[in-house]
Amino acid sequence: MKRQFIKTADGSTSIYLEEMDEHYHSKHGAIVESNHIFIKNGLLSKSGVNEIAVFEVGMGTGLNVMTTIKAAQEHELIVNYHAVEAFPIIEEELSFINFSELLSIEEGLFRKIHSAPWEKPAQLMPNFKLTKYQTKLNELVLKTEQFDVIYFDAFAPEKQGEMWSEEIFIKMFDSLKHGGSLVTYCVKGVIRRRLQAVGFTVEKLKGPEGGKREMCRAWKI
Repeated sequence: MKRQFIKTADGSTSIYLEEMDEHYHSKHGAIVESNHIFIKNGLLSKSGVNEIAVFEVGMGTGLNVMTTIKAAQEHELIVNYHAVEAFPIIEEELSFINFSELLSIEEGLFRKIHSAPWEKPAQLMPNFKLTKYQTKLNELVLKTEQFDVIYFDAFAPEKQGEMWSEEIFIKMFDSLKHGGSLVTYCVKGVIRRRLQAVGFTVEKLKGPEGGKREMCRAWKI
């Protein structure tokens, strides 16, 4: 699909797919959304833990990788980050994305995220390791109790319904450690009920400023 690069309300880049009528990030602020949903209420919800294993569903532009790197630096965390992306962006598109400038992170690090090999761990920083998988989520084999936090950042259920099935949520539940959490922007009742049906304890939280009013966090307790 043709990707159109746009600027969101906080000045950060996102991608719009006209064929799907879908944005990669919130048009109200890509970085604001990432920091609120995935960092504040995901990564940093693991109080007292300094080594964290993260799994991201839908790496896309690499924004959540970037905000996690920044948070890991600021909070002295050691992060083992895994991400699945079936349709990665290409090298020629990287120059349209301005996350490095806005997050005050070296541009070379952003490019290393996208040039890192698939299926192999890449030590991007002493405290940050990245493993990427270029495949569909339903085809990816995950270990049980492997992750502390899941960033569930797939396209909306009405655009990509197969990603929000009970079968996928069972896979996510099994891959989480006990006490782990899954965070997502989607709070639709049907999605929360599916999460509950597979064993998650689900809560609604305040959404990012200027964007959606609520977000969802699901715990494996």
